Amino acid sequence: MQKIHLLIIDPQNDFCSPDGSLYVHGAEQDMQRLADFIDTYRLKLSGITVTFDSHKSFHIASPAFWIDSKTGTHPEVFTIIKKQDVLSGRYYAAVPSYQKLAEYYVWELENNGRYELCIWPPHCLIGSSGSNIYKPLFDAIERFNAEIYSATEYIYKSANSFTEQYSVLRADVSMGEKDNICTSSRIAHTVTTNDIILVAGEALSHCVANSLLDIAKYVSKDLCKFVLLEDAVSSVSGFEYLSEIFLDRASDLGMRVMKTTDMRVFFDE
Repeated sequence: MQKIHLLIIDPQNDFCSPDGSLYVHGAEQDMQRLADFIDTYRLKLSGITVTFDSHKSFHIASPAFWIDSKTGTHPEVFTIIKKQDVLSGRYYAAVPSYQKLAEYYVWELENNGRYELCIWPPHCLIGSSGSNIYKPLFDAIERFNAEIYSATEYIYKSANSFTEQYSVLRADVSMGEKDNICTSSRIAHTVTTNDIILVAGEALSHCVANSLLDIAKYVSKDLCKFVLLEDAVSSVSGFEYLSEIFLDRASDLGMRVMKTTDMRVFFDE
């Protein structure tokens, strides 16, 4: 029998609940379908890995970090701040001692081809209810744990206030994170010891996309073992085009796309 592992990216209340601060439209249905899938196949899964977005309220991608020189106030959420905006003084660090870091950050973002800096609503704050796993999915994972005993692994990312980390493996701009090697080893172990890795979570346009592309770049060389559960992922509204770009790249790397309801082909073998 094939060993099949489930990787769930950031299935947290702030993304998945309609009341969440960065709600991804449709995510609650995604997570309910995923919960139903786990309940159906929990005795046949080799394990589950869950990643968590983890932030402090003062963060380089939050309004509080920046001042808009035109208004003298913090920028609106979903504002895009480009390198030239910072170098020209349009946006500057609210704490003067962080100005050089702010300039370095947007410079490095542009140089490494990652996303432009987007100001997000504060979300998944450490210790908040918004950082918790969406309840129907949490309950399904706990039913799995009761059967398999501690087979779920939890990986936390993004706690550094001075960089973003969409990918489970790498920050968008390295600030000396010491846990990347450990996380890479854990993900590599999962890839090498399983035949299939099913992937779900939020959001497809950002954390799911970057995690999978970095896994292909740093861990597995391709995505032939990976199956994206297309009815258990959604995109941040307005960023759907990023999901399309990702899906084209991931398909070229061998990733398959299926629905949670199509999994019998694997589990009945």
